[in-house]
Amino acid sequence: MQELTHYINGAHVKGTSGRFADVMNPATGEVQAKCPLASAEELDQAVKHAAAAQPAWAATNPQRRARVLMRLVDLLNRDMDKLAEALSREHGKTLPDAAGDVQRGLEVVEYCIAAPQLLKGEFTDSAGPGIDMYSMRQALGVTAGITPFNFPAMIPMWMFAPAIACGNAFILKPSERDPSVPLMLAELAEEAGLPKGILQVVNGDKEAVDAILQHDVIQSVGFVGSTPIAEYIYATGCANGKRVQCFGGAKNHMIIMPDADMDQAADALIGAGYGAAGERCMAISVAVPVGDETADRLIEKLVPRIEKLKVGPYTSGKDVDYGPVVTAAAKANIERLVQTGIDQGAELVVDGRDFKLQGYEDGFFVGPHLFDRATKDMDIYKQEIFGPVLTCVRAQSYEEALGLAMDHEYGNGTAIFTRDGDAARDFANRINVGMIGINVPIPVPLAYHTFGGWKKSVFGDLNQHGPDAFKFYTRTKTVTARWPSGIKEGGEFSIPVME
Repeated sequence: MQELTHYINGAHVKGTSGRFADVMNPATGEVQAKCPLASAEELDQAVKHAAAAQPAWAATNPQRRARVLMRLVDLLNRDMDKLAEALSREHGKTLPDAAGDVQRGLEVVEYCIAAPQLLKGEFTDSAGPGIDMYSMRQALGVTAGITPFNFPAMIPMWMFAPAIACGNAFILKPSERDPSVPLMLAELAEEAGLPKGILQVVNGDKEAVDAILQHDVIQSVGFVGSTPIAEYIYATGCANGKRVQCFGGAKNHMIIMPDADMDQAADALIGAGYGAAGERCMAISVAVPVGDETADRLIEKLVPRIEKLKVGPYTSGKDVDYGPVVTAAAKANIERLVQTGIDQGAELVVDGRDFKLQGYEDGFFVGPHLFDRATKDMDIYKQEIFGPVLTCVRAQSYEEALGLAMDHEYGNGTAIFTRDGDAARDFANRINVGMIGINVPIPVPLAYHTFGGWKKSVFGDLNQHGPDAFKFYTRTKTVTARWPSGIKEGGEFSIPVME
């Protein structure tokens, strides 16, 4: 049985707490490794190394820091297949999806190479008589991130790349369910030239999380996960004087207007609803066709596509559409919510409850499900299922469809499919959701824009990556300077006399 480690001060370090979490193979249901769960003392050791290394790294000019990130991009491309395979083995994603996970993180690293430009301050000449005024963006110090299982490459890079580009040290607490890729990323960063102690990985559970939140040296905390945990981390971190950004749950709607290209909409829903087994915070889990005729045409297009989905382990090849969910508990929760949907009166059009994969009966595979005629009072509509379950809620008008998305407590992402530019513009302007797709089902912004939802999908006032990341990981210092005048006139060689 493989025993994983922490990565502290440039070395793999065995856990000393005596506590471990099982790292499963989601396809087989077997334990494939043990992940150490850090104590507060182990976290404190990582913080001490980070605090010792950070001042010299912050004093390194931004261009030299950017060169480390340039080399990291090369190494990520070199090891793309290795990273994707390790990610698929622990998470269950297909290999193309795992490679995409790495790629979207890599793109943030690429953006952060612009640190010399992004960290430039402001200057005012002659703000007053002989007075200049200027601002500087300076590193926070030791920062930390707590990342989820569903994107074990992308989200850590979304956090640590801008943090270290700004001159901070960063302590990563990844999900204990799939910790191997974060450890590999830390190794690659040091191979790229990052000093020891600047990026460290401390595996753990709530004990490690609380140690991060309570440590007085750690200046900021980033988190992605469920809304209840996001609320806890935000409240606790802020109460302890830290800068905190937390991203929580989602229930993303896609509105399908009567004039939409129905084949395009159906294809988009298949990928956005069932890709990665639905374990994405930007997955479309609610389809809202406008009008019964639109709904009937959409369901007619969806059913044969869903029935043709190929579900299997990543080892079955690149034509697998999605793999298992991450744990047996995740599978059980999905199945519970599906049964709740049936009990509450939704119509189960595609029933994946009896799905079995020969040779992988103990794996955490969930067949695809499609509900129709769900209503907004049902649990399958209100709760984030985080599985391969698409729910259709019929609306009789555009305003009713818009209201469904606006009234939901989550506001991460949403989309509209239409040929009508006026409807699209109205939707984009009025909707109270953070990321909008117009004929784009998963509107995750590219690295040079920012990622972030509204309402109970986010806690904090700054988004991830893009310009906001450089604001989050720095403090602004403003200097007002006046220098004595007259020195430039030179020395006096005559005897001074009274005027």
